[in-house]
Amino acid sequence: MLIRPIAALVSFTITLSVSATSWHDDSHYVPLGPRTGYYIVRPGSSLSDQLGIGGAPTVDTADPFRHGYGADALAFRFNSAGVLSAPPAYIVQAMPNEFYTRRLGSFIRGQSKLQDAKAFFGQPQSIERQPDGFIAYYAIQVYNPFESRGGGRR
Repeated sequence: MLIRPIAALVSFTITLSVSATSWHDDSHYVPLGPRTGYYIVRPGSSLSDQLGIGGAPTVDTADPFRHGYGADALAFRFNSAGVLSAPPAYIVQAMPNEFYTRRLGSFIRGQSKLQDAKAFFGQPQSIERQPDGFIAYYAIQVYNPFESRGGGRR
């Protein structure tokens, strides 16, 4: 009688460990200097939660209704005066784009302002108000051909 619950528990544990190791979260901070650097963050990662950027306008390229098209995002945390208060974050599904990483590396905490972000990226797609300031989000349209379900072949 005790064998079935134990077998179910073992099966459940194996299933959880396989699914946990199949998605490799390589979110990390890229230091460039004493007040420069940026985060590379995977959507839904624990680092994303720690940074409080879960509201980023990302769209999964694996969405069957989008056929490989999606959106990565950039997140900038500013204080109430509009000055960058934390390293920016690049919320990316696949490989980071060098164009964006170079731009992010030029932002200086405590010195760069919202106007600097607007000069590079235009108007933010969304702004999330925070008790100590706000987060400005920029969506980056991406295409992943490996997620595309179209193309005429079946």
